[in-house]
Parts: sequence; C-alpha cells; structure tokens
Amino acid sequence: MVRKSRFFFLSFFVFNAAFAFTQIPPEKPYWFTLEQGKLLFRNGKYGDALLAFEDARDQRKALYTQMERSFITLLSVPEVRRLGDSLSLVETYIRDQRQESAAAVLRELYYRVPKASLEGSARMALEQIGRLKNYPEAEYWIGETYRVEGELGIALKQYQKAYEQRAFLENSGFEREILYRIVDIHRLKQEYPEMERWLLEILKQDRLWSEDAGIFAKNAMFRTMENDGLTRFLTLYRYNNGSVEKAHRLLGLYYYASGRHSRAAEHLLYAFLIQNSIIIEEILRNQFDFVFTNLENLQSEIARRPVLTAYIEEVEYFKTIYYLGSAFYGAGKPTPAREFWTFLSLRNGAGAAAGEWGTRARGQLRSPSMEPAVEYP
Repeated sequence: MVRKSRFFFLSFFVFNAAFAFTQIPPEKPYWFTLEQGKLLFRNGKYGDALLAFEDARDQRKALYTQMERSFITLLSVPEVRRLGDSLSLVETYIRDQRQESAAAVLRELYYRVPKASLEGSARMALEQIGRLKNYPEAEYWIGETYRVEGELGIALKQYQKAYEQRAFLENSGFEREILYRIVDIHRLKQEYPEMERWLLEILKQDRLWSEDAGIFAKNAMFRTMENDGLTRFLTLYRYNNGSVEKAHRLLGLYYYASGRHSRAAEHLLYAFLIQNSIIIEEILRNQFDFVFTNLENLQSEIARRPVLTAYIEEVEYFKTIYYLGSAFYGAGKPTPAREFWTFLSLRNGAGAAAGEWGTRARGQLRSPSMEPAVEYP
C-alpha cells in the first residue's frame, strides 16, 4: 500500500512538472512576433522581416511541441492509461485531480479545433495538438519575403506549404489570398497550365459556378445575354462574390488567348457580372433610390465616385468587356459581341474613358476579326 502511494505521488509530480511550463507565457507570443515581421516587411526591411517570420513559426512550433509532450505525459500516467481512449473520462480525471495546466492545454485545443471533430477520442486530441505546430500564416509571409526579393521558386514552395496547412488558418478566408499568390507566381513564370489548375481550385469555392444547381442559372444567364441584350442581363442578374472575380477574369483571358472562346465567354461574363454588381451595390450604399437603367448611365455614376474609378481600374473593367465581346465573336455569337464593342467605342470622353480598349473596339466594329492568340493578355 505504501509502495502504491509512493508511485502515485511520483507520477503526480512528473505530470505536474511537465505541465508547469505551460503556465509561463513566452516573453513575446508567436502572433506578436508575426505582427512585428509584417511591420518590418511594410517598411521594406525584408531581411529582418524574414527573421521575424521564421522566429514566429519556430515559437509556435516550440509551444505546441511542449503541449504535445505534456499531454503524452498525462496519457502515460497509469491511472489515465486505464481510462482507455475516452476523452471525456480523461477530462473528468483532469477536473477531479485539479490539473489546471492540463485543463489549459485542452482549452487551447478546443479553441483552435472544434471539440466535436475529435469524436471523443483522447488519441485524436493528441494528434490535433501535434498538428497545431503548423503556422500557415508564417509560411505565407516567409513566401512573401522571398517573392519581393525575386526568389519565385522558394516563394512558391512556401505558399504551397501554407495552403497545405490551411485548416489551421486563423481566418479561413485567407486561403484564397494564398491561392491567388500561387496563381501569380505561375503566371509570372508563364506556367499557364499550372496557373489554370490553381484558378480552378479557387473556383471550387464559387457556389454559383461549381454547384450542379448553378447550371440552370448559368444557362439562363447566357440565354438572356444572347437573346435580350446587355441591359436586360444587368437588370435581371446580380452576383457580388468579389473573391472569385479575379479568378474568372484571369481564366477568361487565358482561355481567349488559347482559342477556347466559349469557355472564355463564360468566365468573362461572370467576371463582368460580379464587377457591375459590386459597382451597383456601392452606388446604392450612398444613393438608396438609385435604379439601374443602362450601362451608359452607370458610367456617369462611376465617374463621379473616385472609389469606383479606382475599382474599375483594379479589375481591368474595360479590358474585361473588350475580351468578353471578342470571346462572344469567336464563339460564333456576333450580336452580343457588337453590343460590348459599341459600348466601349463610345467611352472616349471625360470620366471613365475606355482608352486603348475603346480604340480597339472601334476597329472591331469597322472590321471584326479574331486577334491572333500569341500570348496571354
């Protein structure tokens, strides 16, 4: 009996000693180090920023490695081992024995990972603690630093590593930012099939594009555009998913350049719809009684709002319209093509002028032709 009590006391001491470190916060938490790195990055101190991002990654890894080892120590205590894989029984043991440090580790785990996903398994809890050593934000910012220094190959590997760890992003929406960076690298390196693959990965998150239920909507949209014209199309439809606008636009331009005109028209029409939906929403935000009548009047509203003139430049609004018309022409649909080109040809005054794209559109109206797909526009 004395021997058993002595053994229990020793196990209790080892267990508590192993958890003691979790109650001592680091001098600077890993997220603070990451934020310092971002500040250095924005100030152009890329070498110092890289060191900070690597330190943040290493700090997080060390923290969760310690937690992982401590949880292993807990599960190795004979009294806990006899509880089997039941996470609820392990929690009861922690609570009854007042193991505050162990409870803190589980609270951290449940904050990062939905408890229901652990399926009541202590083994799965341990696995998830180990996986929390990943720090995708740090991997991304390490990639950013290599990108601005011109090391595109290393940057690409970092972005891909960050994407592989996306389940542990603090903000799940940041996943798209990583994907767009991967796309940009492949585009710069003229690796267009890889660029296409990653753009399609982004569009898996586009509900209207990817779901089977969206096929009917897509078909109806194209019939409206072809049969009833541009004004009717923008009167009937709205789609403001700005996070996928760039993916549709880049894919449409790529498919046009590679001679796949029908597919180009599909993606460019989606990009065009998203662009105009966002523009109309912004106008309504400040002018609640605004009613869309036609695209020409919409341009007058854009010209009066600097935020919208900046937006149409950012999303290559007139370039999108020009190639959308050209894609329709290449797909054997000259009527909508001429409508888009006509709109551009008239945008040569003050305000939101179409510039080069208006000039090219006027040329197409005089003598329509398929421009040679020499390179990705």
